[in-house]
Amino acid sequence: MPVRIAVDAMGGDHAPAVVVEGSLAAAREWGHRILLVGREDAIRAELKRLAARDGEVEVIHAPETIEMHEPPVLALRRKKHSSIRVGAHLVREGRADGFVSAGNTGAVMACSKVSLGTIQGIDRPAVTAVLPNLHGRSVWLDVGANVECRPNHLRQFALMGSIYAREVLGVSNPRVGLLSVGEEDTKGNDLTKEVFKDLRAATFNFIGNVEGRDIFNGSCDVIVCDGFTGNVSLKAIESVSEMLIIFLKQELKSSLVARLGLALARPALKRFRKTIDYAEYGGFPLLGVRGSVIIGHGRSSAKAIKNAIRACAETSESRVNDRIQEVIAADPAFARVAAAVAEVRP
Repeated sequence: MPVRIAVDAMGGDHAPAVVVEGSLAAAREWGHRILLVGREDAIRAELKRLAARDGEVEVIHAPETIEMHEPPVLALRRKKHSSIRVGAHLVREGRADGFVSAGNTGAVMACSKVSLGTIQGIDRPAVTAVLPNLHGRSVWLDVGANVECRPNHLRQFALMGSIYAREVLGVSNPRVGLLSVGEEDTKGNDLTKEVFKDLRAATFNFIGNVEGRDIFNGSCDVIVCDGFTGNVSLKAIESVSEMLIIFLKQELKSSLVARLGLALARPALKRFRKTIDYAEYGGFPLLGVRGSVIIGHGRSSAKAIKNAIRACAETSESRVNDRIQEVIAADPAFARVAAAVAEVRP
């Protein structure tokens, strides 16, 4: 049975053009049923431009758009018919198996939380990146949903990240690290110092503070931080990756010998670029909500949207958030941590 994915057609810097193009490509290649949510006239104009056939995708009209600069809470209250709110509600109603948006991250998180609810023991959902490291893959959260966090929120992130690494990535005893400015427990700001004490007393395999260099060296399996730190760090890494490719190309074209080397190295460079290109991953799952939600980069290309839909279908089929809930309920160690998490409202 095809997976049904609702896609925010108005989300992202290049919407709706690249969103419609990427959605149409996903529908054609993988047979997913795509529900494009947004201003119907704008969506249909793009479908006509792309020579889409009748019935290839479904259009769900949503007259309002939450802009990138809008505060999520205000947008949530004032724009009840936004493409983000309507898309999340389609999942709640069972009309879609998952939701994809490259729009306002805070608004996607807020609307998903309101429409879908959070799993037991989790008050703050988190955007979660799964990145390659020298020995496998690392789970990193939060990378953008929560710019203001309290100690209990980071404790929840550690809980979800640890379960995700164990259940999805197959790490038997995930090592959890707290991202800070030094390995010593005295390093960091008030938030990280307080969280350090909480995690040391918890039942996780907490290895202490980790630094930026540990994100990719494989020294830990789960990296925990607030959304502000995570998002700034992630975008800096993306920029460095892109510049590295440009510098390599420039150097490899600088002489005849280098150009010959480029010809020989081209397959390896393509594999390298595929490893670090965010468009290959498409987007990041929002852990902690009762449903499958993927948040894409604001400057997503059609390729990134297509792969975000693939990622959403995979998380829906693997029931990632359901599995986190089941583990919390079934594992006494995790259940104790979840029960100790007091609900903190901003």
